[in-house]
Amino acid sequence: MSERFGVRAVCGKARRGAFRARQGTFETPTFMPVGTRASVKGVDVERLAEVGASVMLVNTYHLWLRPGAERISRLGGIHAFTGWKGQILSDSGGFQVFSLKGMRTLTEQGIEFRSHLDGSRQFLSPEVSVRVQQTLGVDIAMALDECPSSDLPFGQLEESLDLTFRWAKRSLDARSDPGMCIFGITQGGCHRELRTRAAQQIASLPFDGFAIGGLSVGEPKGSMYEVLRYHVDQLPPGSIHYLMGVGTPEDIVEAVSQGVDIFDCVMPTRAGRFGRVFVEGEPPFFNIKNSRFAEDSSPIDPGCACVACRTYSRAYVHYLFKVGEMLGPQLASIHNLSHYLSLMSRIRSSIEGGSFDALYASIKARWASLDLHELA
Repeated sequence: MSERFGVRAVCGKARRGAFRARQGTFETPTFMPVGTRASVKGVDVERLAEVGASVMLVNTYHLWLRPGAERISRLGGIHAFTGWKGQILSDSGGFQVFSLKGMRTLTEQGIEFRSHLDGSRQFLSPEVSVRVQQTLGVDIAMALDECPSSDLPFGQLEESLDLTFRWAKRSLDARSDPGMCIFGITQGGCHRELRTRAAQQIASLPFDGFAIGGLSVGEPKGSMYEVLRYHVDQLPPGSIHYLMGVGTPEDIVEAVSQGVDIFDCVMPTRAGRFGRVFVEGEPPFFNIKNSRFAEDSSPIDPGCACVACRTYSRAYVHYLFKVGEMLGPQLASIHNLSHYLSLMSRIRSSIEGGSFDALYASIKARWASLDLHELA
């Protein structure tokens, strides 16, 4: 069992636990709102705390390039800079760099790329990534990995996986702040042989937690679920398990049922900015911009206690979107985050009470046969 993570209850493979990092202990399973540029779009930190968030994710690549890790450090570190008093997890910056197709060169040492801001040449290595995350002052850092497209040939995915392992060792060696946790990442596409090797390799290193990368990046949902059914079991059982970049409430309960503990995704705030709101009942989401809500005096979700639902009507939020007032996307984003964090609370309670299977079945039934392109 990890010194930082403890499992308090189980229901099948689903786990109710707690993880201790620099800012204290947070409960799992949990969901991390994504604050790409040190800000969750349209949502201030007081609202984040109010809806139940305990961990915020920030983007190393963007903060490194602007305003710069050193400047943030001079201003007191990432917590003082953002005003967020909870835990902060940072990605490694690798995914953003690998997204710069045609603007990067990969070598054993790292990645040379051109900044999307001004075209300047930059170099990201495991050592640079960890140094930047330490300078920011985050609580949990991610090891630098290569995140290849899942449809690459087996041989290229194998080479990429071996590079990720070598970079993982270098990331660990680069950490000089013992108070900062660091998580390793598995890759391997949807190939069981490569995922198995990734789990064996990464588990051999003394990481504080283990993340599953390279899923929800374009592969069919069924393929992601199939990987989760065997791959989570391959990770160290006494450590926290993090599924990166996922997903819908259906995806979350599916992953929790396989032993995943922590999630992040831009979906609740991105959907909110376009007027798509998550609710209890059927269908599990709708677009508040639809004309049928123009005279609907009920809250977005009658069972929700967020500021959007306890103060405003569907008609008012609909009107805000129609006239282009920024408050509309803000309220929808706050509500969606509240929906996600409330779901995580219900998941934790159901695991403790032995009723997770019933919650799982109800959510799966509500999301069955939906056209998820509406959330894109």
